[in-house]
Amino acid sequence: MELVQQSPDIAAYLAASDVVDHEHPLVQAVAHRLSGDHPDAYTYARAAYVYVRDTVPHSMDTGDLRVTWRASDVLEQRTGICYAKSVAYAALLRARGIPAALCYQRLADDDGSNPVIHGLVAVLLPGERGWARQDVRGNKPGMDAQFSLTEERLVWTVRREFNEVDYPVLYTEPHPVVLDALRAAPDGPTLWRTLPTEL
Repeated sequence: MELVQQSPDIAAYLAASDVVDHEHPLVQAVAHRLSGDHPDAYTYARAAYVYVRDTVPHSMDTGDLRVTWRASDVLEQRTGICYAKSVAYAALLRARGIPAALCYQRLADDDGSNPVIHGLVAVLLPGERGWARQDVRGNKPGMDAQFSLTEERLVWTVRREFNEVDYPVLYTEPHPVVLDALRAAPDGPTLWRTLPTEL
């Protein structure tokens, strides 16, 4: 699949916003700490990936009822679903001048029912010819996502026979349907019921 930038301007994938708030002191502090041990772009991108994947539990896995959607809140509260964790990873990348995009899959049950949108991050490292998608959802038995610039190591591979979709667009900000669902949900159970099913 060929990934397509929403914006032709690479600077758009470095921008700070209310959601990807990489200028926030907490985001900056985490980025500074990680970059101290991992000064080059590749090792930093991998370290930030592992940090978000492994130290911010997926709220569905833990039963955490809090809903986070701003990068600084995800890092402070140490909880979030895939969309929120992706925003946190994108913010940590942008905090060190590494272009980061938000992208998505549409997944379903084994019979094609119950579709849901899953959030990913794409990174563009110096010297690389293209973007590489990463999945910071969080591993558990049966899920083994890894940082990789060559072969994708996502949690799920799309199964077209079940109407699953890899969306090619690389967004500068969370897709509106994703952000609206996060902002509207007062708690986790409400969010689980209102997760978007398509973009």
